[in-house]
Amino acid sequence: MNMHSADAATVEEALAAQAVHDTASATEAAMQNTLLTPRFYTTDFDALDAIDVSPIRDEWDALIARMTADPNKGHFKKNEDWDHVDWDGMEPELRKEFIDFLISSCTAEFSGCVLYKEMKRRGRNRDITGLFQLMARDEARHAGFINDALREAGVAVNLGFLTQKKKYTFFRPKFIYYATYLSEKIGYARYITIYRHLEAHPEHRFHPIFKWFREWCNDEFNHGEAFALLMRTDPKLTSGVNVLWIKFFLTAVFATMWIRDHQRPAFHAALGVDPAEYGEEVFRKTSEISRQVFPITLDIDSPRWARGLERLQRANADLAGLAGATGPGAALRRFGARARAAAHFLGLMTIPARRNAVPRSSRLEPAY
Repeated sequence: MNMHSADAATVEEALAAQAVHDTASATEAAMQNTLLTPRFYTTDFDALDAIDVSPIRDEWDALIARMTADPNKGHFKKNEDWDHVDWDGMEPELRKEFIDFLISSCTAEFSGCVLYKEMKRRGRNRDITGLFQLMARDEARHAGFINDALREAGVAVNLGFLTQKKKYTFFRPKFIYYATYLSEKIGYARYITIYRHLEAHPEHRFHPIFKWFREWCNDEFNHGEAFALLMRTDPKLTSGVNVLWIKFFLTAVFATMWIRDHQRPAFHAALGVDPAEYGEEVFRKTSEISRQVFPITLDIDSPRWARGLERLQRANADLAGLAGATGPGAALRRFGARARAAAHFLGLMTIPARRNAVPRSSRLEPAY
């Protein structure tokens, strides 16, 4: 009897359970490397292997125990709650944007799986390799589940091909911590916000995958907790000049989400969600959560923040409108749009951050 990735106990089993079937268009979309598309990362694995978790041993062991208990085993597969999806009858623009959302989500989940699996393979530190094995298992399940949903639309991403052919970006370990921590925590905030909204307004649940978001976002939450603990092993990571790096990654992650979401108006209309209001809610949740380890939060109430995001979005829309355009005029306009985007991003970076005291314990519960 074939195993489903949802029932796998390890990342190796989860990946072995994936079907090889794919469609060229989906894999090509997943292969793209832009400022807005999910990337594959590599890092200094020896530095990760040298981490000593002794200063946070009690919290560390408690987190590993929760993840080892594996409450979501068997969850990420279709069951009687999986409603029929009329892909052929779906409004074309919604179908396009939703497939784009699923491919992007699948690529993002699998990029985490690849990074975590590589650390587990290369390392000898049992604390660190044990954690990354558990996180890689979860991400492989998520990516496989999204691919199951895509196959119903006649689309699928060849995950094995991505592993071999997609370009890898090298990040120093501390940048991996900042970026991945925020990716996991903002993922939690996004999924739980959508889940609670559709819980109150089930008439907007146009696809059954949203029913699985609560348990999904709890995995994201745990992964974020793990990176919070990794950062707490070295106080220098959240002090001094590194506070500027934290501000950079906060701004970049928030701005990227804002731009991506405004590129999918039909998707958000079908959910009954205003992208701006949704973005503000996600920013607030992520900011509140990130106080567990970061000594600053962004001042998202500043009038400059809203104006800066709007201008950044317009510059990006102008740039997207020039896709495929050729000639000196198009090149000049493309340069101008990129320059405006860079200037607006720098403007967001100059908004003074809010300082906060970091608690003695980073332990949080997914309470939203």
